[in-house]
Amino acid sequence: MTAPKPDIVFIITDQQRYDTIAALGASHMDTPNIDRLVTTGVSFEQCHVTAPSCVPCRASLFTGYYPHTNGVLANGQPWSRTWVSDLARAGYHCVNIGKMHTIPYDAKAGFHERYVVENKDRYMEGRWFFDEWDKALASHGLKKQQRETYRKRPDYKDRLGAFTWDLPAALQSDNFIGETTCWWLETKPVDKPLFLTIGFPGPHPPYDPTPEMAEKYMARDVPLPEVSDEELAALAAPWIEKRQHDVEVDHDSVAWKLKPTQEELKRMRAYYYANMEMIDTQVGHILDALEARGNMDNTIVIFTSDHGDNLGDHGLSQKWAPYDAVTRVPMIVSAPGLFEGG
Repeated sequence: MTAPKPDIVFIITDQQRYDTIAALGASHMDTPNIDRLVTTGVSFEQCHVTAPSCVPCRASLFTGYYPHTNGVLANGQPWSRTWVSDLARAGYHCVNIGKMHTIPYDAKAGFHERYVVENKDRYMEGRWFFDEWDKALASHGLKKQQRETYRKRPDYKDRLGAFTWDLPAALQSDNFIGETTCWWLETKPVDKPLFLTIGFPGPHPPYDPTPEMAEKYMARDVPLPEVSDEELAALAAPWIEKRQHDVEVDHDSVAWKLKPTQEELKRMRAYYYANMEMIDTQVGHILDALEARGNMDNTIVIFTSDHGDNLGDHGLSQKWAPYDAVTRVPMIVSAPGLFEGG
């Protein structure tokens, strides 16, 4: 008798550095649920992505081709064909909840069901595309926090993209994705093997933890970038130009500074790490919901990210410059019965 096909659950965060998981050496983090995956799974210590930007990374990952082959070289470029359709043909029920960053955003991309949630801040590209999260906020008479409102703050250019989420906690994007996933797992009957992709919008900026989580990480020591004048002077010309560009253009609500203070860098990183613990909490809820389905012995859970974030390393904001902080991501495969844990 042939063994039943395993369920496959693929969790992908957005812009998560490698050094954000306690069990993998990040002592400044509390990530008990991702740590569970490290314990039961195999961790890849040198997983590097194929491009330092969201759309090229995701198009590469979901097509199996390098960007120079599939032609998707920058954010905003169209792509939607994936290997997910191969899984569908093999008998899987294929579901995406959260961010995929296909262009167009709501392309089928091989899935039977999609619950699309896109970038937290879409000031230009896709501004008037209303995703599931926009609709949930609207149903409560709310609009998401975003650049056009952040810009009204007198301290906007000092925040480096770090703002507390001051609307109801359940409607913060990563909380919304986690709870939507649990709702789906608890209510949707599935009579086929499941392929489920869960795309968290965080910790991509704006770095927007709830106030109590922000306070938790502001109260602890977190690693800060150490950048000398000599390093800045020795940067390649494109990155020197990028530093100035990021001061002039506030990508994703991050107004960058050429010389941020230690206090400003501390807040940016603390809020980023706080975002990661919020995602970890939701990963725990998802793992519990999967356990309740009763098929964890035949479930493969994969956890990774599309790319990282310089967070001030090398004097740089966000991604695009392909240093290790951007190209190296966590990658954990938990498949009890197939691979030994730990």
